Amino acid sequence: MRARVRVVAVALAALVVAGSAGVCGAGTSGAREVSGARGAVGAGPAGWGEPQVRGPVPVESFWVDPRSRAALQAAEWRLAGRTADALLMDRIATRPQAEWLNGPASRAVVRARTTAAARQGRTAVLVAYYIPHRDCGSYSGGGARNAVAYRKWVDEFAAGLGDRDSYVIVEPDAVAQTVAGCVSVVAEERYALLAYAVDRLKRQPGTHVYLDAGNSAWLPDTSRLIAPLTKSGIARADGFALNVSNFQTDAAGSAYGTQLSAALGGKHFVIDTSRNGNGPYTGTDSWCNPPGRALGTPPTTATGAPLIDAYLWIKRPGESDGTCRGGPTAGQWWPSYALELARNARG
Repeated sequence: MRARVRVVAVALAALVVAGSAGVCGAGTSGAREVSGARGAVGAGPAGWGEPQVRGPVPVESFWVDPRSRAALQAAEWRLAGRTADALLMDRIATRPQAEWLNGPASRAVVRARTTAAARQGRTAVLVAYYIPHRDCGSYSGGGARNAVAYRKWVDEFAAGLGDRDSYVIVEPDAVAQTVAGCVSVVAEERYALLAYAVDRLKRQPGTHVYLDAGNSAWLPDTSRLIAPLTKSGIARADGFALNVSNFQTDAAGSAYGTQLSAALGGKHFVIDTSRNGNGPYTGTDSWCNPPGRALGTPPTTATGAPLIDAYLWIKRPGESDGTCRGGPTAGQWWPSYALELARNARG
């Protein structure tokens, strides 16, 4: 009994440490709208009896963090006898999720994650999220002090990548918020910083770079994004990212991305499907911890669409969007919300 208690205590301590980490998936802009897709979960670890959730057959190419917040939560609940809840949490824990770099130190974490992935022959998914005036001062506000500090931060990030394989999502919200009228941002400076990030990261031979382009409900008129994305270096990126931390459906993202791609010379894109299993919420503040949402299509490169390079879980399911609807601060682990997402996944 004493040994069992000690194991539970260790799991709890690890969960607290993970929950306080400054580099993990922050929530993003309060301006963001919503998204939807089906969740698919294959077999979990042996003996866990994980339920199946329909969706595309996952391509086992992305790295799964064995010590993610969801994994630690599932372990804690399993040891505490909450087997049913642990099985639901496995739906999150066994899927690849992005690592958010949102603090002043980036190189060591980037190196650690990409090295761990490379050892397993997998690809790490990372988010660069440190641009000055981040999130226009909203729930996830912060970022580098100035342009000089940001360029240095990007250099450190790139150095951590080495030649290992990675997908890097560049600055969620940064372009769309600027287009939407964020008054704290000087547009031309921001676009120049994003272009610097794209160019510097693309110098790393194993890196795929996707510049964030908002979501289909935020700026429905894609023509508003063309010049800003062009100034931000989209021509030199592998493509753009849609629906980060949002809830718009896969169909909406695909249609929107295809239209945007046509205006950008056929650029490819990725879609965040982490929480869009029930599509967008229709009530107020639909972007911030909306109720009744569900896990979406699991991460895969088998998208069935030539322009869509991957469905990814960029926003980590279960991490708060901000202090709305009783949630903790942006990016903090919220077990009850994670459990709701998993429980609502279609299967």
